[in-house]
Amino acid sequence: MKTRKINKLLVANRGEIALRVLRSAKEMGIQTVAVYSEADRHALHVRFADESICIGPPPSSESYLRGEKIIAAALQTGSDAIHPGYGFLSENEDFAQDVINAGLMFVGPPPEAIRIMGSKLAAKQAAAKFNVPLVPGTSEPISDIPQAKKLAKEIGYPVLIKASAGGGGKGMRIVNHDGEFEEQMERAVSEAISAFGDGSVFIEKYVTQPRHIEFQILGDQHGNMVHLFERECSIQRRHQKVVEEAPSSVLTPELRSKMGEAAVNAAKSCGYFNAGTVEFILDDKMNFYFLEMNTRLQVEHPVTEEITGLDLVNLQLRIAQGEPLPFRQSDLRINGHAIEVRVYAEDPTNNFLPDIGTLKTYRRPQGHGIRVDDGFEEGMAISFFYDPMIAKMICHATSREAAIEKTIRAINDYHITGVETTLGFCKFVMEHPAFRSGKFDTKFVEQHFKPELLKPLHESEDQDRVAAALAAYVFKDKQAVVPAGEPTQAVSRWKQNRLK
Repeated sequence: MKTRKINKLLVANRGEIALRVLRSAKEMGIQTVAVYSEADRHALHVRFADESICIGPPPSSESYLRGEKIIAAALQTGSDAIHPGYGFLSENEDFAQDVINAGLMFVGPPPEAIRIMGSKLAAKQAAAKFNVPLVPGTSEPISDIPQAKKLAKEIGYPVLIKASAGGGGKGMRIVNHDGEFEEQMERAVSEAISAFGDGSVFIEKYVTQPRHIEFQILGDQHGNMVHLFERECSIQRRHQKVVEEAPSSVLTPELRSKMGEAAVNAAKSCGYFNAGTVEFILDDKMNFYFLEMNTRLQVEHPVTEEITGLDLVNLQLRIAQGEPLPFRQSDLRINGHAIEVRVYAEDPTNNFLPDIGTLKTYRRPQGHGIRVDDGFEEGMAISFFYDPMIAKMICHATSREAAIEKTIRAINDYHITGVETTLGFCKFVMEHPAFRSGKFDTKFVEQHFKPELLKPLHESEDQDRVAAALAAYVFKDKQAVVPAGEPTQAVSRWKQNRLK
């Protein structure tokens, strides 16, 4: 096929992922365009792009989710392509098709692949044709409760009722016995309709002690497909990830090869190209089952970049231009270990509820092997309009043990005040014996975490504030009685004592 160069790229997103894409595009000599809502007028991604254009009021439903406004902005600025980032419209097949219909390149998979993998049932049906292992369960939507109860008994309790169009734990119910089945199914259907406008549900065996393992895949438009190894994503709260690492501590080379092959086959089952992620459940007996496919770049893609040395956004753009992959599966190697912690504006002591406020202090950790992907700086506000993630901190080292220690050091050096964050929880994870040993699953939070176990990250900051307040009081008191020039010396002596 013919290659088609991207001269100008519009990034249809905000925050850290918008900056991430813009940086790779600029390194390739591509002109960049940012879109923003009125709430993001002074955001970092807006300042970083070569051009920027406002697409609406703060609510995402009036700005970042308005595909027609984004396409109009691309045409107005003379852009060749649109990169959707993650979230918002990144997995919307209609938006992808509208971009293509407008004569623009969509930096992502074909719309049909998004459609198939966007439905958990359609995805399972497609994967089954390529012999990808599936969790035992229904292959079609089901709404008849007596029939569903019969199937649940055949599968064997506990079972999981899941919304076909679901995500993020919505429309999902665990059923432990026959007596609670009807109520839980009604709740799952109701929640699925409310969240996704689609009440289709399916039933599958609930895997106890599951680990969440996902494989990064990458395919070009010439039929070449590879996997870039796995990511362990089992540390979750509310079915959403908080800590990710690559590679997993439990996969053998043989199991990695089998799962990687299954991931590639799952992608091939829907005619996929560009970057994507195939997610699996791994049980306590090391059996793995296809869970779903995310047809976009993942939040946690940096850990894969760190262990492979590849720039996934750069590769996404080259694939969109029609270029073939510059390597084969046999060329790829795992280099060291990487851990990512998501820094959310959330309160771990209050069921991880989102927090809002102003970043009074915001100082990133530094040092070899430490990377922070963010979209904020000191003095900026965390808005209630969008996801509460402040940043992703990624640490890379030669071994898992070294990566854990580096992560702990970096968390200690990450200073944020003004909002509650998940940094303390992430440090708790790094220090917990279950995590350090690699013997954990997706139930880590409910099995091991209690709010009272959290320790203050920066006790010294509180001591500094008390010392500063005391010094200010002493200084003010002495001003009335000490000759000119002496207050400066007094303050200097206080500083010297404080630094001892």
